[in-house]
Amino acid sequence: MATLTFYGATAGVTGSSYLLKTSNATILLDFGLFQGSREEELANSEPLPFNVADIDAIVLSHAHLDHSGRLPVLVAQGYKGPIYTTRTSRELIEVLLKDSAAIQEKDIEWENKRRQRAGKEEITPLYRLKEVMQTLELCRGLDYHQRVEIAAGIEVNFLDAGHILGSAIVELYIREGEQEKKLVFSGDLGNSQAALLKDPETVSEADILLLESTYGDRNHRSMDETLDEFEAIIQESSLYGGNVLIPSFAVGRTQEIIFRLGELYHQGKVGHQAIYLDSPMAIAVTEIYQRYQNLYNAQDRATIQSGSQQQSLHDFLPILRYSVTTEESMALNRISSGAIIIAGSGMCNGGRIRHHFKHNLWRRKTHVVFVGYQAEGTPGRALVEGAKTFKVAGEEIAVKAQIHTLGGFSAHAGQAQLINWLTTFKEPKPRLYLVHGETSAKNVFRSALQQHGWSALIPTSGETVVF
Repeated sequence: MATLTFYGATAGVTGSSYLLKTSNATILLDFGLFQGSREEELANSEPLPFNVADIDAIVLSHAHLDHSGRLPVLVAQGYKGPIYTTRTSRELIEVLLKDSAAIQEKDIEWENKRRQRAGKEEITPLYRLKEVMQTLELCRGLDYHQRVEIAAGIEVNFLDAGHILGSAIVELYIREGEQEKKLVFSGDLGNSQAALLKDPETVSEADILLLESTYGDRNHRSMDETLDEFEAIIQESSLYGGNVLIPSFAVGRTQEIIFRLGELYHQGKVGHQAIYLDSPMAIAVTEIYQRYQNLYNAQDRATIQSGSQQQSLHDFLPILRYSVTTEESMALNRISSGAIIIAGSGMCNGGRIRHHFKHNLWRRKTHVVFVGYQAEGTPGRALVEGAKTFKVAGEEIAVKAQIHTLGGFSAHAGQAQLINWLTTFKEPKPRLYLVHGETSAKNVFRSALQQHGWSALIPTSGETVVF
């Protein structure tokens, strides 16, 4: 008999965390940051709901911080066991976790200065670079389709989830006595319309299935329509002036946007003087993407190789400029027209994009293009929902720019794609739990699934199920 306890991504999209216990071992599946509003992020500092010493191994579905971002917290509290993930995810989490630690230390430094002036007790970051380096030493990278025993009676196998580079559908094979059961966690399933990566692989059997539901309440626009709108925005900006600002996640969305801009460039449809990638983290991730082109789908890999002498994503877009230093980033704020600026963070709750907003949001010719999910409570979500002002460093900036949401660029599967992914499961259907979705999305998705013969359950935080 095995138990599974849901510790994250239940009431919302972020904070992925599930604890599997058998009579022989305890496995933690993901341990990500809660992201969104300030209230939601306070959950990151709460005491751990389990004993770290009990965990035999950790399995990580992919590198995004809402799945990986609290791993160093476990290490800081004494975890010394293995962390299993794909080889590519191992490279990506090094970039993401180091950046996360640096941001935390900087934010805490500023907060403590404020607390000192107010006579309040100082606080410490969730973790520092030291814990990140210790975490990376524990990571063991596996290939897709490499079934490996990770603890007594438990084996893991990773399938390509098509969400970001290295993202995985997790298959856990659990043997107790003569009986074997199978748990499948979809991870974040990719949008089959998206560029570069392959479509998510399929699964036919499971006893229990955890399925993401980020876009369970809707379908994405077709990629053709999305690309037409993207092209129209670029053309309008080129014709009438102004800058295009693209808040983008460093892993996945940035690389897709570079590829799509490269396509438009080779079609002669980009009239801007330069495109700037203003994010050291996204630059580092793009270099990793370029090293792993063997994981791209064949069509887009051929497109890059035919359009670039160096056969790299960067060289596919010749007018792409990397902006690494703070000085280079600040220099972009002197450009009032003719630039496309891609910068983090994707949900606008930090990073260089906020400084570009300060210098551009109040301009009517500015275009802001959202290409990824905006969690409830984030500044990006507020802009998408029509906010009239935006606060940067205590200053209220008027929002006069044109705001666009191109959901077709999402890295997540839409409702129809999720349902289609489920069609390959044989009878008897696995027990299905919906995770990684806002409450409204999961409720809509559950109703849609009923029409296709699926009975879905929606777990609550701390709930334990037996299977």
